[in-house]
Amino acid sequence: MSDENGGHGPKVGAPDIGEFIRAQRLAAEVSIRQLAERAGVSNPYLSQIERGLRKPSAEVLGQIAKALRLSAEVLYVQAGILEERPESPVRDAVISDTNITERQKQALLEIYESFRRENTTGATPIPHGQNPTKENPS
Repeated sequence: MSDENGGHGPKVGAPDIGEFIRAQRLAAEVSIRQLAERAGVSNPYLSQIERGLRKPSAEVLGQIAKALRLSAEVLYVQAGILEERPESPVRDAVISDTNITERQKQALLEIYESFRRENTTGATPIPHGQNPTKENPS
């Protein structure tokens, strides 16, 4: 093919977001034309993103993620929009669930993260099987 920069000078976006999108597209066995159509962007624009000549907005990244059936968060981290979070089996399960929307995933992750923060700030967790609204019988 061509060199890393496609012979087109310096890259504008995150160093590897275009390469990452291209790798995901190829892994999904989707042509650039098919992905552009599914994501609602023009073929030339997607090509420029993949070659690192254009920096996609968060909205476009979300559309590309949906078209590739990826979590938008994965692309946001790759693009430098979000910081990478520590690995968590709960987060991984939520992100990989194809039966809920990106909005629902984000809401679940925000709630989960708030619980984790609450528990690490010294709040005493309620032991499993105890109901915090009932008083202990004497």
